[in-house]
Amino acid sequence: MGGVGYFWAPAGPALSFVMRGLRLLLGLLGLLAAPGRSLAQVPVAGPARYWVRFRDKQGVRFDAARYFSPAARARRQRQGLPAADFTDHPVRPDYVAAVQAGVDTLTLVSRWFNAVACRATPAQAAALRQLPGVVAVEAWPVASHLRPAGRLASKQVTFADSQVASPATVPPADYLLARQQTAALGRPDLLRAGLRGQGVRIAVFDVGFRGTNWHPAFQELRREKRIAGTYDFLKNQPAVYRGGAHGTEVLGCLAGHLPGPDSLHVGPALGLAPAAIYLLARTEGLASERYTEEEAWLRAAEWADQQGADIISSSLAYTEQRYFPEQMDGRHSLIGRAATLAARKGMLVVSAAGNDGDDDWVRIGTPADADSVLAVGGLDPATGLHVAFSSVGPSADRRLKPDVSAFGIVLTSMAGGGYERVEGTSFSAPLVAGLAACAQQASGGKLTAMQLFRQVREAGELYPYYDYAHGYGRPEASRLLARQQGALAPVAPTFDFVVHDSLVAVVLRPAATVPAARPLPLVAEADELSPSTASWLTPPAPVRPPGTPTPTPPNVAPVGKEQPAPAEAAPALPPYPVYPARLYWHLANAHGVLHRYEVRAVTQRLVVQVPRRLARAGSVLRVYYQGYTGQYAE
Repeated sequence: MGGVGYFWAPAGPALSFVMRGLRLLLGLLGLLAAPGRSLAQVPVAGPARYWVRFRDKQGVRFDAARYFSPAARARRQRQGLPAADFTDHPVRPDYVAAVQAGVDTLTLVSRWFNAVACRATPAQAAALRQLPGVVAVEAWPVASHLRPAGRLASKQVTFADSQVASPATVPPADYLLARQQTAALGRPDLLRAGLRGQGVRIAVFDVGFRGTNWHPAFQELRREKRIAGTYDFLKNQPAVYRGGAHGTEVLGCLAGHLPGPDSLHVGPALGLAPAAIYLLARTEGLASERYTEEEAWLRAAEWADQQGADIISSSLAYTEQRYFPEQMDGRHSLIGRAATLAARKGMLVVSAAGNDGDDDWVRIGTPADADSVLAVGGLDPATGLHVAFSSVGPSADRRLKPDVSAFGIVLTSMAGGGYERVEGTSFSAPLVAGLAACAQQASGGKLTAMQLFRQVREAGELYPYYDYAHGYGRPEASRLLARQQGALAPVAPTFDFVVHDSLVAVVLRPAATVPAARPLPLVAEADELSPSTASWLTPPAPVRPPGTPTPTPPNVAPVGKEQPAPAEAAPALPPYPVYPARLYWHLANAHGVLHRYEVRAVTQRLVVQVPRRLARAGSVLRVYYQGYTGQYAE
């Protein structure tokens, strides 16, 4: 067949239905096996969550100039959006008061959805349906759709003292990883263009930002007072620097810096938007997952809109604890619908795809499933290919997910003051969010959320080819900036389709087998401050050959709860940017839904052969190799 297959995946929903049936069967058996209890003896449910939607906002007074910050008003004006619309107006106070008087607890008031969330008994919910102005009272979530948080398996990895970098030092191998995680997205091109995210507002939604207020990695961010606002939407207070530290690690991949030569200077950036303005929101709890957190995410999105955010970076993914796989369509979850509405209001939502690629769930979580959300998958830095734990697509309604990919193993800031190597798509998302911020800066802030969404997708190295593991691949700054100036120049074909009696073969052209010239990293870049910080040019010999796939734990913790990576799992990085040329191919139906996809190492000119019958009846064989995408159909 001419090569070694790196990745193959079918695209069938059968597993989700099997898992659903097993869960329902086990739940029924549990009820029948309970001593002294029959189905008729199941106790009546107490207070549950309800979503109450209202009919109108008649008579509500609203002053957009007073409600929205100057940054929010400027963003809407730049993007050509109205100063305000119906969804921006507050909920009618009399409607809210009537519901509050008839329930146990009111947990959320949402102007975007003209609704409230509450806890109520079934009798109270029935009474709510009779109130004036109430359109619907919906119970959510359905309890049988949940799995207890205690069943979620995550491997806790401790970080020995010898593995923790002090604030002043970073081991050469980790330094190399830190430089490549941004170089892989085109850091040199952005620096040459003077793009560091200046003037762009990025809201980061996470579990907490412990240490951000003193960590040396954020010295420049604090000194220039570019943390424009903070709020804890679980405790209803401005303080976000206590509790979880996952947000500190995520923020490091946006605005953090490596150690500098002294306390007055910062080192090279860990992310691509170190000069942006930040809004920090705590929406996630440290304990088990709760629907309160989706309500908190919605509140934070409305706040971010009010504060003028251009981009929301969300390293959270909700999956089997709340939903079935067939519900991952962006319309079932509250957080998915909120993210879609955020995009309509001019904010690009960049979301982690999820860390379930190597467990039973497999597919993306929400809000990454929403059609207007830029879902980011993870890549192995050693190979440039999909990393095993990164969740795959498509969405339940068969749309392409993830959209793009970035390194899923990175070096970032840790709450204790040093730096750590971590694994998870939680860190892929902020890397791409930083690239999007630079694209928005280059446009003068005029791109709408969906224009920015499309530009980042189309900057993928594989575009227009795609698959359900990589999306459109790694977005590259050079392609993104060139597309802002116009269409890219066509790429010369690198292969041909050779048709035989029953097979179609993909054969490389002779010129495509000659390795292309690549720049060598012989000179330190402008943001390298001293010879000591450039020690990555001569890293120690890795324990595995360069380019060897990185071993990852069998169950990487869920998005938002990742742990430091063990020392033996350090990526065996090749000298960047040298990844071997690989051939990608897929079979798609007439609607673009994939039947099969694969990545192959190239060892000879004849790389793959496919039965011709598979490219009939509207199906398409599509192939990518060295920048060129071709397709064959009968």
